[in-house]
Amino acid sequence: MSDPATLLVADDDPAVRESLERTLTREGYQVIVAPDGQAALERLQGGGIDLLLADLKMPGLSGLELLRAAKEVAPDVDVIIITAFGTVEQAVRAMKDGAYDFLTKPFQRAQLLRLIRQALERRALIAQNRALQQRLDDLLRQGTVIGTSPGFSRMMNLVDQVADSSATVLVQGESGTGKELVARVIHERSRRHGGPFVAVNCAALPETLLESELFGYEKGAFTGAAVRKEGRFELADGGTLFLDEVADLSPVTQPKILRVLQEGEFERVGGTKTIRVDVRIVAATNQDLAALVREKRFREDLYYRLNVVTITVPPLRERREDIPVLAQHFLRIYAAKNNRLLEGFSEEGLARLDGYSWPGNVRELEHAVERAVVLARGSVIEVTDLPENVLEATPRPDWVKAIPIGTPLLEIEHKVLEETLRHTNGNQTLAAKLLGIDPKTVYRKLKQRDTEESPVAGSEIETEGES
Repeated sequence: MSDPATLLVADDDPAVRESLERTLTREGYQVIVAPDGQAALERLQGGGIDLLLADLKMPGLSGLELLRAAKEVAPDVDVIIITAFGTVEQAVRAMKDGAYDFLTKPFQRAQLLRLIRQALERRALIAQNRALQQRLDDLLRQGTVIGTSPGFSRMMNLVDQVADSSATVLVQGESGTGKELVARVIHERSRRHGGPFVAVNCAALPETLLESELFGYEKGAFTGAAVRKEGRFELADGGTLFLDEVADLSPVTQPKILRVLQEGEFERVGGTKTIRVDVRIVAATNQDLAALVREKRFREDLYYRLNVVTITVPPLRERREDIPVLAQHFLRIYAAKNNRLLEGFSEEGLARLDGYSWPGNVRELEHAVERAVVLARGSVIEVTDLPENVLEATPRPDWVKAIPIGTPLLEIEHKVLEETLRHTNGNQTLAAKLLGIDPKTVYRKLKQRDTEESPVAGSEIETEGES
């Protein structure tokens, strides 16, 4: 559990100070009182204050003067102004000077508590988003790809191992996972980083144009070829050529690619001169190349030349720990592009992002954040700013979020049992009923966990009725 918030109450009326202290203490807050503005400012300078409640009319340092001074010494601390002499002009002035809100005596207890709760929630949200920004800055200093999840970290370890080699790399992963970014990182961390990185989408061009793009052409090679043009292989000489959607290469183009991989040479379309190049190939696909080979739709020899080292980019649903920092990254980009001042995401907004399955992966997340930035009406992105399909997502329980992808099944089983027992206050019979198993199984599983014994056959929780 988090520590209770610390509230500083500044009021020259002893009865008001005592009443507020008593009320707020009963609500679980830590309360510090000050008899005037100067005393409150000195206490504020000592730190540890989460929210300031200041009377407008105080001897010496007035509430408005305290507000201005507070914003200098503790800009993160919100201030609620309280007065019996409230006017519209004073309220507007206080808000312009940075007050969170303005209360006029007499006020309802529920009104005060609601305002305090809202101010503290805003403070917590700002702190959460600043932490995300700091985490994002730290990750961006390490490179252009972002993530800390176990699956992402394993992938990046493999990237670091192969980057400085000369091996051809095949990057596999679902559409939208960021395969080209991974290819760029491989190039940037290799000895070829000073050379060009040239990308071509093999699925975006018809066969005739693709060959011209890859190998170039001579003047007069075909109608419209008014001048000689260098192909992507020549442009990538000394660097890296990224062949995206390589599974869509036609049967005619595949042997020509194979020749470059084996011999390092080719001829331009319509030419006879052999051109030699020094190019490293990084290929990518969202299809199963091995299956295409078995179906005779992809050359086996080319497959083995491309598949020297395979790097699999995990889908976003398997690296949910990275969703908040990726969302913050896209928020920063699109807020700048749209000239918007946004602090981050609401807690519920982040929960919905985490609960959605993201079939379109990182690309879908990027588009969702861009849309939310455009539609946001406040200083944070609320859940209502998100796309409809994301809104329908069910936030995952906190204990589920704490289980990284790749956790052994036995550990997950123990976690489920522990959480169920916590929910039932340790009642094993009720826990067994909720899990649909025999109470003897709960007892046996707990004993197994406590003695750290390994299961003899499998780690499934038995269904009710098993011995």
